[in-house]
Amino acid sequence: MWKIYLVLIIFIIVIAFLSLKIGTVDISAKDIFRSLFWGKMRDESIKSIIIDVRLPRIIMAVLIGMLLASSGAVVQSVFQNPLADPYIIGISASATLGAVIAYVFNFPDVMYGICGFVVSVIVALIIFRISRSRTKTDVAVLLIVGIAISSFLGAFTSFSMYLIGQDSFRIVTWMMGYMGSASWLKIGVLMIPLVVSVVYFYLKRYEMDLLMSGDEEAHSLGVNVDELKRNLLIVSALIVGFSVAFTGMIGFVGLIAPHTVRIVLKSGSNTRLLPLATLGGGLFLLICDTIGRTILAPTEIPIGVVTSFFGAPFFLYLAMRRKKGG
Repeated sequence: MWKIYLVLIIFIIVIAFLSLKIGTVDISAKDIFRSLFWGKMRDESIKSIIIDVRLPRIIMAVLIGMLLASSGAVVQSVFQNPLADPYIIGISASATLGAVIAYVFNFPDVMYGICGFVVSVIVALIIFRISRSRTKTDVAVLLIVGIAISSFLGAFTSFSMYLIGQDSFRIVTWMMGYMGSASWLKIGVLMIPLVVSVVYFYLKRYEMDLLMSGDEEAHSLGVNVDELKRNLLIVSALIVGFSVAFTGMIGFVGLIAPHTVRIVLKSGSNTRLLPLATLGGGLFLLICDTIGRTILAPTEIPIGVVTSFFGAPFFLYLAMRRKKGG
């Protein structure tokens, strides 16, 4: 098992190095090492590009990917279905609305994540209540409710953009996912919900395994099912809220990373799934951001477009796979 962790970490380091090197300005490996290890630079602008622009963006992509992937794995356990995802069931759309509200009322940057969190929590609990039957969550109802709520909240978001007027282009770009505003301050802020959520999820890994066996069995083994699901959804909404507030709508990370790990491991145990999916999400989003930033340089493709390019076919593949399995 340790080999999988090692491979993921090595891939993250390699992709991060390539991302530091390539772009509108190509930077030599020697200059990268000099910048990172405080060597003397003939051109200080190169060091500024690496330290102030590219490195924060790389770390931000990894952190956001880890947040979204861990949230996706947890949401799948709560709803007892591997196709559930914060993006698909409407939690991300609710976080977007909260962040847009903060923008409309000219709140400080820190309020973007708070507003996204509050709206996400409310919507997550509503989705959970509506889609729950006597014994378990109804998957069909879950997807229908998620689509309906996403569309409903999208109407409010569109109206907010209408009120913004000429500056709405900035919101449109942000809604497609944008990593260009990464900074060391935002990285420091994101580290807090990442550490808290990952630790909490890992402490609850065994109880989440029981949830996958069904609510009745989990309850019979001493799990307070309703309280556990509510708390897991609240923490998931927290990290999705902060992710969307800082980088906009980035879909499918919470679907692709956990499910890929399940396919590789051929097991749904959260003891292995959570840490591997978290690392895998960081790697996946870093790859997507590097592609979006460099493939058409100097034009940048929004990262949400890149993840959707990979995620939509992957979702269809999972749907067809489950259909054949059924």
